[in-house]
Amino acid sequence: MIETITLRMMFQMLLAAILGMVIGVEREHRRRPAGIRTHMLVALGSALFTILSVEGLSYLGVHNYDPSRIAGQVVVGIGFIGAGLIFFRDDKLQGLTTAAGIWITAAIGMAIGFQCYVLAIFTTLLTIFILWCLRALEAKVPKIPKPNTDDHIDSFSKSNSF
Repeated sequence: MIETITLRMMFQMLLAAILGMVIGVEREHRRRPAGIRTHMLVALGSALFTILSVEGLSYLGVHNYDPSRIAGQVVVGIGFIGAGLIFFRDDKLQGLTTAAGIWITAAIGMAIGFQCYVLAIFTTLLTIFILWCLRALEAKVPKIPKPNTDDHIDSFSKSNSF
């Protein structure tokens, strides 16, 4: 017979995978590099690390520890993954929203690991709203023209020539 605590942990893992999938579907639809599987795995992994930091060590008889230390390392690890997704191409910054999506997906997994289910579900819905609905608003925001940096460099070099 499976213990109640084990069933709860299994539920947490399943919920993390489902919520990660919800965000991943939106990213997959937009043909972004991190899609369904990536977001599911990030949510699942961060939930597991959080569950282990809260439950696992006490389950093994270790009682004098700080569970926030493992959670803090999850944030650092996800930061490295996110940083690898951000790059410049043709003088444009790309991957920032994808990295932010990975970051918030990890936070949702951690919320589930800490048994903050309503917060995790609300954050998932808010994330989908931001990714999906605010795209239309973002497109309507008037943009100021970018200054031509080549002209600025040329005028600077001409004024400082010997």
